[in-house]
Amino acid sequence: MQRTVLTFQRNAHLHKLKVAVTAVTSVASLPEANRVLYKQADDKDHVIITDATIFHPQGGGQPSDVGVIESTESGARFDVLSVRMSAVAQGEVLHFGRFADAAAIFKAGDSVMQTIDSDKRLLYSRYHTAGHVLGAAVRHLVEKEVENFDETKASHFPDSAACEFQGLIEAKWKDPIQQRLDEYIEKDMQVEIEWWDEEDFRTNGMERQIPDRELMGMTADEKFRVVRIVGAETYPCGGTHVDSTRLCGKTNVKKIARSKGTSRVGYTLP
Repeated sequence: MQRTVLTFQRNAHLHKLKVAVTAVTSVASLPEANRVLYKQADDKDHVIITDATIFHPQGGGQPSDVGVIESTESGARFDVLSVRMSAVAQGEVLHFGRFADAAAIFKAGDSVMQTIDSDKRLLYSRYHTAGHVLGAAVRHLVEKEVENFDETKASHFPDSAACEFQGLIEAKWKDPIQQRLDEYIEKDMQVEIEWWDEEDFRTNGMERQIPDRELMGMTADEKFRVVRIVGAETYPCGGTHVDSTRLCGKTNVKKIARSKGTSRVGYTLP
């Protein structure tokens, strides 16, 4: 199988896209490693694979897009309930869901229209960008104040949004973090997408963040996608984002939880 073209990484403003179906498979017939990616499946559920996609797969702390895929000829409709990267075929995107009519399904080669749920895309993009802005605010405040500090991972799911850091960040930093975060949001910093190679990371002093090319299944001439919050930070990131920090909306810092040498800073959006 060829890798699915991740169209959303080049143009996240596309909410509709005409693509070609490359495979239609029942979830029950998938390899176990892929079947467990959609645990709530039943015998009516299928996976659709297309040559390109505007659906963001779950990953990088961001939930997957949802929406519909419809045939441009027969009118067959497939409700996309979850999207994941294949665990067995490098770079292949799996659209999990169910056909509206079990008697009207796609076949390989069909031309179909993908349509994402725009409201959820916007919500997830706001949360993802806000998480990066929070990470930048924490780094700029405490990097030199907290022993062994580093950013580790994040969840941008609306019901569990938080950024995690190496090092113990005391509760006294909550208000300063909120203040710095508010400043970054109000500055309306532009959020730009760039494409870097390893030398670009080194030039920008970000050697520690160079992604693993082999692990990502990337060829030697491909570049890594990075998200630059102009005036704050730059992150290697494959997710979707709003165009400026102000579009995140008011971002509220929750409590700072500390455990076993790490700190977790939760956040919420209105």
